Amino acid sequence: MLEASQFGTGQVFLSMLWFFLFFIWIWLLIVVFGDIFRSDDMGGWAKAGWTIFVIILPYLGVFVYLIARGKKMGEHAAAAAAQQDAASREYIRNAVQSNGSGAADELTRLADLRERGVITDAEFQQAKAKALG
Repeated sequence: MLEASQFGTGQVFLSMLWFFLFFIWIWLLIVVFGDIFRSDDMGGWAKAGWTIFVIILPYLGVFVYLIARGKKMGEHAAAAAAQQDAASREYIRNAVQSNGSGAADELTRLADLRERGVITDAEFQQAKAKALG
C-alpha cells in the first residue's frame, strides 16, 4: 500500500512516455523491415545485410537505414499508394459499369429498339429483366 501512494503524477507521466516511445520504436522497426523486404531495387544480399545490421545493432541500424534509404522509403510508399488508388478506381469503374450505367444504357437501347419496332413488348420485358437482374 505504501508503494501505491508514492506513485505520483510524474511517475505515471514517465511510464506513459516510455510506453509511447517503446511503441514508436516497434512501429519504426516494422516499417523499416517492411521497406527492406518490399524494395525491388535491392538484391537478396543487400536485404540480408540490412536485416542483419538492424537485428545486431538495432538503434544504429535503423537510424543508418533511415538516413541512407529514407528517400527510397518515401518513393516506395508513394508508389504503393498510387497503385492502391489505381486499383480501387478500376474496381469502382468496373462495378459501376456492370451494375449502374451499363444497365441504364442497355435499357435505353432496348427502349429505342422497341419504339422502332425491332423487338416486341414481350421481348423488351424479357431483355429488361435480364439487364436488371
